[in-house]
Amino acid sequence: MTNPSGPARHAVERPDETRALSEDQVVLIDEMADVSQPTALDFRVVNDENLGTYDAIVGDREVAGVTYSVTGDDRLVLLGTSVLPEFRKQGIASELIRYVLNDARAQGRTVTILCPIVRSFIDHNPEYADLIDARHPGVTQRRTHLS
Repeated sequence: MTNPSGPARHAVERPDETRALSEDQVVLIDEMADVSQPTALDFRVVNDENLGTYDAIVGDREVAGVTYSVTGDDRLVLLGTSVLPEFRKQGIASELIRYVLNDARAQGRTVTILCPIVRSFIDHNPEYADLIDARHPGVTQRRTHLS
């Protein structure tokens, strides 16, 4: 929905709350919808288990990250995704999230999604929906609000 007097605002549904997203989150969510644009950048991913981050590294620079925690039942809780502004709209967020989800699958883990960007990625890539923990799904849908 759009409001002629102002821009559309995105919000996410959590089990018991709805909250507005930041402009940075909206940009990354919009990037998830453009599945036709694979990344042209060569980057590597480092999983820092002590910090709970998967980091995308270009050269010697950290350009994107997905933060997480691991629960006692070996479930990966995906907390947030960030990409430096100059590296957005290049497919890094999508490829980093794909890497994280493939790694969770390889380890036999399920995921709880607290990050709306990861939620949007799975909405556009339903082949990963089976990884979502049925008892603890986290963010369940995205919708648009008027501001």
